[in-house]
Amino acid sequence: MNRWSLALALAGLLALSLVAGVRFGSVELTTSEVFAVLGGGGDPTARDIVLQLRMPRVLLGVLVGGGLAMAGATFQALLRNPLAEPYILGISGGASVGAVLVLALGWAASGSWVLPLAAFLGALVAIAMVFGVATATGRAMDVRVLLLAGVVVAAFFSACITLILSLSTARTVQSAVLWIMGSLAAADWGAVSLTAAYTIPAALLLLGFARPLNLMAIGEETAAYLGTDVERVKRVALMVAALITASGVAVAGVIGFVGLVVPHAIRLLIGPDHRALPPLSFLAGGAFLTLADLVARLALAPTEIPIGVITAFVGVPFFLALLRRSLTSA
Repeated sequence: MNRWSLALALAGLLALSLVAGVRFGSVELTTSEVFAVLGGGGDPTARDIVLQLRMPRVLLGVLVGGGLAMAGATFQALLRNPLAEPYILGISGGASVGAVLVLALGWAASGSWVLPLAAFLGALVAIAMVFGVATATGRAMDVRVLLLAGVVVAAFFSACITLILSLSTARTVQSAVLWIMGSLAAADWGAVSLTAAYTIPAALLLLGFARPLNLMAIGEETAAYLGTDVERVKRVALMVAALITASGVAVAGVIGFVGLVVPHAIRLLIGPDHRALPPLSFLAGGAFLTLADLVARLALAPTEIPIGVITAFVGVPFFLALLRRSLTSA
């Protein structure tokens, strides 16, 4: 498929998902009311709903979904595994420990910034542990050691979460489980600003690695011969992708399949060229998560389904269909 045609289609889908995310919800608003608010008018109630509730939520969905998809594309390239995904390094486990610990200690009520900050710090601890193991020998980073370290760190953090929850009240357990399943319900302009401050510069930095990643796909020795600092590219790109994932987990919880399905689907459509794969993955990931959040809000309204459930229900069959298509076309 032509990449420019796909880019236009994805941009249109993203625009439609933004409009739908602002237009629909538990409180009915007409399209004219929404555009009146966006134009600076509208009644106070509609303005509060659109500007303080729905706009931050859809924009956060774009940033988190796009960031996870872009990080997934980077992990899949560097780890040479099309089934790799952003949480493979134990990042979600570290973030979950930070969030669950805050909930168990009752600190979450002291400020809206405490929970995402603890989750982000937990994710950074996980990243530091995994990279510390992978680079302990001082030699070239072995992706097999990196993957194994991620699995071990994730298992350790899972045990920590189980211990904390076993000592917590039922209310804390419920709150922790809901956070771990992912949600954009706590979105506000502060969360949008914080996520944008990490995601946008990091995404631009990853775009600068398009040529080295394309060369490394041929082979690390060939890439080094052509002037690529292979070890530097691996370290910096993996760290930047991990930080994007950490920022998304900190504000939205653990949301699976976005970073796995979206870049793999884009790769099947346009190929593995990293000049187009990461930016198109960002567009597709943002649209996917925004629409998934809309379904989570409306499917059983007024009850809200955790967004991780929606992404799994959509992602699993979609991924299986893509995998079957790739096998039959091979």
